[in-house]
Amino acid sequence: MRKALLLLLLAVAGGALHAQTADTTPVAAGNEIYTVVERSPEFPGGYEGLIQYLAANIQYPEQAKAEGVEGTVSVTFVIEPDGTTSHRRVLRSPHEALSQEALRVIREMPRWKAGRVRGEKVRVQYTLPINFELN
Repeated sequence: MRKALLLLLLAVAGGALHAQTADTTPVAAGNEIYTVVERSPEFPGGYEGLIQYLAANIQYPEQAKAEGVEGTVSVTFVIEPDGTTSHRRVLRSPHEALSQEALRVIREMPRWKAGRVRGEKVRVQYTLPINFELN
């Protein structure tokens, strides 16, 4: 199952791991969340490291398994200047149990290498699709 999940994550997430192209969203004066940056945040080990982390840490929820639920959970979150994630939320999901599992793995991620604008570390909004498939 992990191999299938890894392959699906590669296929689904390949184009989605980038800052979205949109205007910046002000949070507080001088504390913007960027969607377009000069240097995107990077997960430890890069894209491959992120896929390995997800494959090793996602646990298919028993309730979703029992109900035969599959699908993609789209999660958005902010990568802070210190590399932690915040403002995690589900944009779309086929089931609440899958949503909770996706949020859990995002919440427990190791620190990212921060995104940068004009050489300064900044807050960056990311959206990540996480595919759940039963074998």
